[in-house]
Amino acid sequence: MIPVTTFQGKKVALFGLGGSGLSTARALKAGGADVVCHDDNEKRVQQATSEGLETQDLRSLDWSEIAALVLSPGVPLTNPVPHWTVDLAREASVEVIGDVELFCRERRKQCLAAPFIAITGTNGKSTTTALVAHLLTEAGLDVQMGGNIGTPILDLEPPQPGRHYVIECSSYQIDLAPTLDPSIGIHMNLSPDHLDRHGTMENYAAIKERLVAGSKLAVIGVDDRLSSLIADRLELAHKPVCRIAGERELTEGIYAHLGYLIEAHNGSQSVVALLGGTDSLRGDHNGQNAAAAFAALRALEIPGERIAEAMKTFPGLHHRMEVVAKRGRVLFVNDSKATNADAAARALSSFDHIYWIAGGRAKAGGISSLDEHFPKIAKTFLIGEAAEEFAKTLEGRVPFKISGTLPQAVIDAAAEAAEDGAQEIAILLSPACASFDQYPNFELRGAAFVDAVRALPETGNTQEVA
Repeated sequence: MIPVTTFQGKKVALFGLGGSGLSTARALKAGGADVVCHDDNEKRVQQATSEGLETQDLRSLDWSEIAALVLSPGVPLTNPVPHWTVDLAREASVEVIGDVELFCRERRKQCLAAPFIAITGTNGKSTTTALVAHLLTEAGLDVQMGGNIGTPILDLEPPQPGRHYVIECSSYQIDLAPTLDPSIGIHMNLSPDHLDRHGTMENYAAIKERLVAGSKLAVIGVDDRLSSLIADRLELAHKPVCRIAGERELTEGIYAHLGYLIEAHNGSQSVVALLGGTDSLRGDHNGQNAAAAFAALRALEIPGERIAEAMKTFPGLHHRMEVVAKRGRVLFVNDSKATNADAAARALSSFDHIYWIAGGRAKAGGISSLDEHFPKIAKTFLIGEAAEEFAKTLEGRVPFKISGTLPQAVIDAAAEAAEDGAQEIAILLSPACASFDQYPNFELRGAAFVDAVRALPETGNTQEVA
């Protein structure tokens, strides 16, 4: 735990007692703050009370005594309307912040020299976070990974010299971190997402930009127009910028091309890593992820050859382009984290012959934007609420079967793939949908896929990977 001493002896209101909220309340109390907690969920309030945390309806507080309102990231700050606690705080001129902001203040107070790498972006931020942490660990360094991935940020070990923090930041967390100041800020890309919380694409982009604007070095993916404009603006403001790409060649920066990672500088181009042959780094999107990680580690003065070697052992992110088994020519790939069409496009672009498992609770737009990938799909196996809707999109363009459930889709896909003579076949779970019609979350959906693969009859040449 990182005790938050920056509010020692002060009264702090906290709303939201989920995983990160409860972690934050504990850290504030451990640091000497007088913290008062609340949540709309009575069970969460009871849990906090049972741990000895003070709980109270924040409507009854004297807000003139409150130093800060600490808000959990899932609680609306602005759109569609601010949460009632935010209104109360603003009426009393009380700042509204989150757990990442508390970490930043504590790091500045305790050990500003502790390297802090913060990663954001619409897609790829989790994989990049895991990859950076893996590469630093392979380099023999003290690494703490958390934030929006895995461990809440204040559950990590306290800052000290040589301790490297690799932190995934969602737009919600950035919005609650006004003094976010990473040593290295990485922004991957931008596409429409979370607009229900941020109102417009412009607002969403501006929040993402704050992470790299406050960093000592900004590593920015320039495969999309809005992110490229962010890089241009920061460079015009004389901020150090390193451009990275997975889908375009650069004259200055680091980019992926045909399975190679290439560094461009002062008119010269040099190959710095080989990505081909590493299943966990397939596809242009993973080329961008690798470029971002390479740029961050080079900024920390880790030799390029050591980075390249460590990339070969990256296991990938659980539920994201995760090869869970190989049966002869057939790869079983768990991409359950692809909960929208844009994320599914990244997986579909990474294989040449696909038996695609898709469906769940559909999001706006369905899968119509994925039509450029249809020629690579041998057949689609549809599951969940979206099956009928997706079938209409695929009709006459891609062969499909409505399997209904995920275990049945795995059985159906495996049976047909066994009769296919292609050199390499991917049975790919990349649903392009939320999981909530059949599973509580994408993690359990991915676990069900793995279980279904393991339940298939043995073929004698099976390699279980996960």
